[in-house]
Amino acid sequence: MKNINKKTSWAVTLGCAALITLNGCGKQESTSSEAGDAKTVPSFSLAWSEYPSWSVFGVADVTGIINGKKGELGPVEEKWGVDIELKEAEYDPCLAMYGAGQCDAVCITNIDILSPATGRPGVMVLPTSTSDGADACLVTDDIKSVEDLKGKKVYGLEKSVSEYCFVRNLELLGQKEGDYEFANMDPGAAALAMQQKQATHQAIVVWNPFVMETLGKRKDVRVLFDSTKIPNEIIDSVVVAKASLEKEGGEAFACAVIEAYYEVNKALADSAKRNETLIAIGEKFSNLGLEQMEKVVEQTQFYGTPDEGLAVLTGTELPKIMDTVVSFCVAHGIVDKAPSIGYGDAAKAADAAVRFDPTFIEKVKQRSAK
Repeated sequence: MKNINKKTSWAVTLGCAALITLNGCGKQESTSSEAGDAKTVPSFSLAWSEYPSWSVFGVADVTGIINGKKGELGPVEEKWGVDIELKEAEYDPCLAMYGAGQCDAVCITNIDILSPATGRPGVMVLPTSTSDGADACLVTDDIKSVEDLKGKKVYGLEKSVSEYCFVRNLELLGQKEGDYEFANMDPGAAALAMQQKQATHQAIVVWNPFVMETLGKRKDVRVLFDSTKIPNEIIDSVVVAKASLEKEGGEAFACAVIEAYYEVNKALADSAKRNETLIAIGEKFSNLGLEQMEKVVEQTQFYGTPDEGLAVLTGTELPKIMDTVVSFCVAHGIVDKAPSIGYGDAAKAADAAVRFDPTFIEKVKQRSAK
């Protein structure tokens, strides 16, 4: 795990630029403010793992937009009157923390949101990105078409976005899932096996950086199909537990997380700051350099503005996408039955186990416009 408190030259430069309109330059120590002292304001935690649009929160920490250490406030936390503790871990441990109530919010995909909802209702407050080629089925050059995979094992992590991408592409190609064998394997291990030219691994389904690494190491491997065929179906997001939102300061916590995300994205959209921002995100995401990160963000479409986030949460396509996701999750034993899903604020879907709520992005947008 990388040290998210380490400052580098890009962090100082980017942090100064981002904080001019917030509260000066540099990472803020625990201070008193209009919002109150860090010891007295409500404290919440966000679990995040290394993925391009989630690594943004690590960048927000080192650049001083927020202070991810419990008991210390950055300017966005002071603005909203909350203390945000960042908990960095691998993806599965993050999900486990959230499911066990050990964090208030988690960075999670829309496919994985359904399982913990059965015991801990959650609200998607922020879509961060969507896979636009970041998930792919890689095959050796002796595999000419999808039909050539029949009778062979396709390795990838089952009950995940990898299997979802595989199954959905089979459907689009008019193939029957039962004619193919998806063999459960950790994506890193599957990618390594293909990179080492193990004869058993002629086909794998993985995500970045494993896609890029494998294609870079083997010229006889190509993409058979990828997530570009299922646009906006794999959604990366921040989900906050419904119980945490209902606590004092819970809604302000959601808003602070959202604003921190958009502050880093402002730098990413600024041509003068884009490279240093990509380098910063790359240091948090598998230690990738600028050239690699340009490819990563090309294949991982960030929802980098409030309007883009609102378009996802209020769009007519989201319920259709979630119907497809729910069907997959039930069919593959991720959930026993479909959880109740709601769209809109708490008044419109008070009892939903999973809710997609644009309210908090709207609040951040309105406050930023003042």
